[in-house]
Amino acid sequence: MSRCFAFAALFLAASLALAHAQAQKPEQMGTPEQRAACGPDVGRYCKKVKPEEGPFAYLACLQKHREKLRPVCLKVIEGGG
Repeated sequence: MSRCFAFAALFLAASLALAHAQAQKPEQMGTPEQRAACGPDVGRYCKKVKPEEGPFAYLACLQKHREKLRPVCLKVIEGGG
C-alpha cells in the first residue's frame, strides 16, 4: 500500500510541476532580452498562441514565420542572442 501511495504522490508532484511550467505568463517566458527581441514578432505573427500552451508553442510559431521575422529575433531563435 505504501508503494502505491508513494507512486501517487510522485505522480501528483510531477503533474503539478508540469502544470505550473505550462501556465507561465508571457512575461515569464524567456529572458528580458529574448522578449525584447521577439516580442513584436510574437505580437504580429503569433496572436493565436495562448500562454498556457507554453514557450515551445511560441517558438514553433516563430519558426513557422521565420522568413518574416526581424533580424534581431531571428538571431535569438537561432541561438545567437
